[in-house]
Amino acid sequence: GQVKPGHVGIRVNQFGSGAGVDEHPLGVGTYFRPFGTTIYEYPVYTNTYTYTRSANESSPTNEEFNFQDKNGLGLSADIAVSYSVNAPLAPRLFQKYRTDTAGIIAGPLRNAIRNALVNRAAAMGVEEIYGPRKQELLAAVQNDVASFFAPYGLSIEKLFWAGNVRVPEVVLSQINNKIANEQKALAAQAQVATVEAEARQRIASAEGEARAISLQGAALRANPEVLRLRAVERWDGKLPQVTSGATPFVELK
Repeated sequence: GQVKPGHVGIRVNQFGSGAGVDEHPLGVGTYFRPFGTTIYEYPVYTNTYTYTRSANESSPTNEEFNFQDKNGLGLSADIAVSYSVNAPLAPRLFQKYRTDTAGIIAGPLRNAIRNALVNRAAAMGVEEIYGPRKQELLAAVQNDVASFFAPYGLSIEKLFWAGNVRVPEVVLSQINNKIANEQKALAAQAQVATVEAEARQRIASAEGEARAISLQGAALRANPEVLRLRAVERWDGKLPQVTSGATPFVELK
């Protein structure tokens, strides 16, 4: 038998005193395989599998996940999982499930993801699942599944939503209308805040200008000589014309 690059081998003996799963994993190479001995392979590099209802993806059968929100509303979704096998623990993984990678993906792994998703989603509303807490939900499911398989050497590296959570059309329409109304309300609030800010700015400007005029008037009343100085500064040097021909008197006190 041969263990290909990127894989770890598990030797299983069906007969004799050594029957059972060999506790020592096999590295890459070619091995003698006597009668009654089978070598299974698990990938040690990262693989990704997508559970989807589409017949054109990983499987021709419908593998979507069905679950419910806290009010019992039926939802469904496609989920992808990235995984790898911890080579030293590979014999333990086989001892637990007695199947190859395809069997683990179709059976124990899918069941674990479904159970975690059903349990976690049952505590959330559809608006949360479809909206702001969608990633939080999947992260919790990932943590549950990873913790479950860690002792057996199956590393769950990442779960992904392979598309949007599927919601009944009527409910989806209600959610979208609510989101649209909330956006309109936020826009209206922003407009009101802008108008109020502009009004406060105009009031502050008017109050500042009025205060400046008041201070200026008070200063002039306290210092009348300033008025004389300003009159001289503005005088163009021309004396006013008088009919009598007398020279006018300019007071420069």
